[in-house]
Amino acid sequence: MTFGFAPSPAASLSSSAASATRVLEPAEWAAAGIPLLRNPREVVSGLHSRHRPRPATAIVAVLDPDERLRASASFTCRPDQADGWMFRNVLLAQLRRVIPHDLRRRTPVRTAVLLYCREGDARWTEEDGAWMWGLRDACTLHGLRCGAYITLTRDGWQVLGEGRGGRRPNITSEPEPFATSETPIPPPRTGGVASEVLRRAAAR
Repeated sequence: MTFGFAPSPAASLSSSAASATRVLEPAEWAAAGIPLLRNPREVVSGLHSRHRPRPATAIVAVLDPDERLRASASFTCRPDQADGWMFRNVLLAQLRRVIPHDLRRRTPVRTAVLLYCREGDARWTEEDGAWMWGLRDACTLHGLRCGAYITLTRDGWQVLGEGRGGRRPNITSEPEPFATSETPIPPPRTGGVASEVLRRAAAR
């Protein structure tokens, strides 16, 4: 499997500064044993319909073992630099708001996935690597399985590390109707908490 590389629009860091951030390279992510989504397009379309993301919007969602959506939250995130530690804190705050933790379970049952809507093409960026690091760590701290990381761009959607994707939905497409077979969940929560967590982290 091959991966492209493009400079991150969120951070133009020097090599010394980049080494201090928490970022997962594509090869590390692919080797981490992330569970594959059975129907990634259905998951992406469902999240796109519920949250209608625009660039710089992240959606974290929790799926049950049957890949039904149990909870989700969307928030806008515009950090000065791509740092997985900051993203981890934001994701953990959102997860704590929308669903109880599973830390008492010996083996995680539910899976968290992250969809990030951004400008640019589908190639991996350093910002993507920081989101991957943050998602993996937030899942560990909340007792969840770390699931797919998905980008949504003008070209369509892409499950990074798997090579699966499609042209629709994309940044400019209209949301599709909700699938009637999905389990009803509370209305999506949007995150004022995210900007507050980032502000506190940047102040440290």
